Amino acid sequence: MPESPPTAGVALVTGASSGLGEQFARQLSARGRDLVLVARRTDRLETLAAELPTKAHVIGLDLASDADQLADRVSALGVDVDLLVNNAGFGSTGRFIEQDPAVEAGQIRVNCEAVVTLTHAFLPPMLERHRGGVIIVASTAGMQPIPYQAVYSATKAFALTFSDALHTELRGTGVHVLAVNPGPVPTEWQEVANQDKITAPGQIPPEQCVREALDAYDRGARSVIPGRVIRWFVRASAPSPRALKLRVAERMYRDAGR
Repeated sequence: MPESPPTAGVALVTGASSGLGEQFARQLSARGRDLVLVARRTDRLETLAAELPTKAHVIGLDLASDADQLADRVSALGVDVDLLVNNAGFGSTGRFIEQDPAVEAGQIRVNCEAVVTLTHAFLPPMLERHRGGVIIVASTAGMQPIPYQAVYSATKAFALTFSDALHTELRGTGVHVLAVNPGPVPTEWQEVANQDKITAPGQIPPEQCVREALDAYDRGARSVIPGRVIRWFVRASAPSPRALKLRVAERMYRDAGR
């Protein structure tokens, strides 16, 4: 049986200023965890921290450029993080050749490099204590290539592969790793990624997505797709040939790519 992670202690949530990150903060605080909230928009973090029932430290940081500074800033707070929620991320939609290369590179830094940097920084103390965990927000977009979201889907494939591998490496250590693979969830992410034009099956609210993610973490699951409809859709389409999946995805995302 998988080990069931503890629910007490300090959780660090990246991208906590809105969307899934805000929900992770609210629901973890409701479970009794103190928090370290990380995002670029410090004003939003401070507003959120004031609303939570537990103590919440606020760190304003851009993970695209300063991820390597976070561990030192957390150390200065004098707290021990035993749950790292790698939630921060963003995407873009459109023909790859028409995208700003600096923005696309920024996606890789936030969605991939920062995840590796932070996990490497906060994992060793958890292993020494033989308890703790890492939640990595990947995406159903990482389960197949998506035309017009070429870089984003590739970064989420990285996140999912990294999480699955790390989960297996750490089996029996008392430290648990979970990949969360949301499908369509209405947050500011869609507006930033220009994905609000795309209709996808199985939309669920952020509250449900995070609730199912934390339940899966408590069960010791390796990976979870929150939402019954999108979970069924992904599983039903899994045996389809890759070429067919690409054609379907191309049609779904084509208009948003223009």
